[in-house]
Amino acid sequence: MTNAEIFARIDHTQLKATASWEEIKTLCDQARRYKTASVCIPPSYVRQVYEEFGDDPVIATVIGFPLGYSVTPAKVLEAGCAAADGAAEIDMVINIGDVKNGRFDLVLLEIGLIRKACAGKVLKVIVETCYLTEDEKIRLCSIVTDAGADFIKTSTGFGCAGAVLDDIKLFRRHIGPDVKIKASGGIKTRDDLEAFIAAGADRIGTSSAVQLLAGEASRA
Repeated sequence: MTNAEIFARIDHTQLKATASWEEIKTLCDQARRYKTASVCIPPSYVRQVYEEFGDDPVIATVIGFPLGYSVTPAKVLEAGCAAADGAAEIDMVINIGDVKNGRFDLVLLEIGLIRKACAGKVLKVIVETCYLTEDEKIRLCSIVTDAGADFIKTSTGFGCAGAVLDDIKLFRRHIGPDVKIKASGGIKTRDDLEAFIAAGADRIGTSSAVQLLAGEASRA
């Protein structure tokens, strides 16, 4: 794959608690230069980035991040505020406790409510695969599909492990035809980027792609 083809699938990410405005601006400048799919930033920076940069780069942000166990009304409000502030894409974390308690009805309800709160925006559902059994992953593929989300996403990058190729392949077999896949967490080499794309990932969340590929892009 060319660098441009890889960059077009990258959500260029900076979600550290210590992220400064200068770091966020650098992220956005890099995203514009290399034409990444989006920047993924903390919700507290969304309005400021939108006022500074407008629609370029595309702004993605996170909801219920990183643990997912905020109460549903708080997540819904957070999603609505992010959309109003200028976010075009919303990456929400499901309540893993509901999954472990077998309350898949609540997971479906929550995703549906957040879907309504950010209507017209791209919704990605983070299921945090490192905590799930295979049966739970398969069930969540159906729930994400039924809830009308745009993406199922592997990980926050803050859990006990990140994305693995087998999960991308599993998702590809079980999600609906209109649902895409985002891999995130621990993807740090060019070989990783190409392998996850080849396995079926439509997007990759990483802070490493520009650092990895920028030298090659400059030479090209």
